[in-house]
Amino acid sequence: MLEKFEPLIKKLIEARLTGSMVDIEGNEQIENLETAYQIQEKVLEGLGNRSVFWKVGSTSEEAQKKLGTDEPGSCQVPGKYCFQNGDHIPIFDTHDVWVEGEFGIRLGSELPSRDEAYSHSEVISAIDGAAAALELVGSRFRSGIAHSGRYNVTADCGANIALCIGEIATLSKRTSLKDNPAELYVNDKKVASGSGEKALGDPINVMVWLANQQRSRGGLRAGSVVSTGTCTGLFKVKPGDNIRLSCGIIGDVSASLDKMTATLNDE
Repeated sequence: MLEKFEPLIKKLIEARLTGSMVDIEGNEQIENLETAYQIQEKVLEGLGNRSVFWKVGSTSEEAQKKLGTDEPGSCQVPGKYCFQNGDHIPIFDTHDVWVEGEFGIRLGSELPSRDEAYSHSEVISAIDGAAAALELVGSRFRSGIAHSGRYNVTADCGANIALCIGEIATLSKRTSLKDNPAELYVNDKKVASGSGEKALGDPINVMVWLANQQRSRGGLRAGSVVSTGTCTGLFKVKPGDNIRLSCGIIGDVSASLDKMTATLNDE
């Protein structure tokens, strides 16, 4: 079924590694969401080095409207694109890079595969901490994020470039992130702000959605950290920028962006 998409899969892997751009050929149009996730899985296999980090995108009404969808999208983030507070993050500026301020939520216990849907209370019981999170996003498709559509963005690993997670803060079961602030700074200037409410009304709702999406795909491991979608909107960034997110009770996270030079395919 994926045979006709093998050239596209190869191009997406190469673009992630080299900074090149991808054009969709006439026979590479992705026709449904399941195929998009199957392509994503093959791209992840090609990139290697799976991690316990996940990103969920399109958790705001604005993002869903831009992609022409009515639900979020998910992707496991390869370990080579996961970073910690204070790290330098290499980026290709060819990929039209933007930063989002998010909440990273950690599971203290497993949410395994099963037939029955997970309840809100079950997911809350599995959560043991949260952190400020910076996600860098951009498109390997020449059309860009806003004009790629849900299927292409999903195939392109949810447009993820990198994920930077701050120190995990222990959460009480009564702690609410819905009203917790998120303030985004670029080069020490506050450029955007929001709260947990922008992520499906509450970051916990994102966790419930992901748990139920993944219960037929292998489940979620204990120790998994999920970045639950932008609470600040997107802000354009470039190599040389310093970025920081301040998230109230769960602390801050910061990173510096370094330039990577795109390489051409000799084939």
